[in-house]
Amino acid sequence: MRAAIMREQRIVVDDMAQPIPSEGEVLVKTLACGICGSDLHALKHGHELVQTSQETGGSFSMDLAKDVVLGHEFCAEILDHGPSTAKKLKPGTRVCSYPATYHHGQPSAIGFSNTVPGGFAQNMLLTESLLLEVPNGLPFTHAALTEPMAVGLHAVRMARLDRTEIPMVIGCGPVGLAVISALKLAGV
Repeated sequence: MRAAIMREQRIVVDDMAQPIPSEGEVLVKTLACGICGSDLHALKHGHELVQTSQETGGSFSMDLAKDVVLGHEFCAEILDHGPSTAKKLKPGTRVCSYPATYHHGQPSAIGFSNTVPGGFAQNMLLTESLLLEVPNGLPFTHAALTEPMAVGLHAVRMARLDRTEIPMVIGCGPVGLAVISALKLAGV
């Protein structure tokens, strides 16, 4: 399959092996994938991210000497089910997911892994139990915004603001805009 691969602090388009779903996973086709600031940060500062994670006991452990396929803000279509899946969602169903999987018994961050490609690949693996079906009629390009919009909504909920408080959003990238949208929804 084709993928935009992070290799030696560059993005190159190349062929790679098709992922095979392990227990509880589904194989999906990427329909849309956003470019997150985290992707750009990993591209430019990946060595520092890995080193800091190792020094602090974190779980960020991708090997930058090997290929990494970034992309965790996505919408995808189910192609096939792996072993031990419930198959509640049929092939052809459009889905979003929490950007992590449990691949071959190991937790893995989608898009920040040497073993689990992210949404900058034609296909990727998702954990079936973490799938969220895209409502009928929602364009897949909009559905790919689920992850950054959820980050903004979570931030507003954690702030527990009341209508008398005046929030300040510094930076109006995708997450900043998501925070502003969530503030508006909350009436703040």
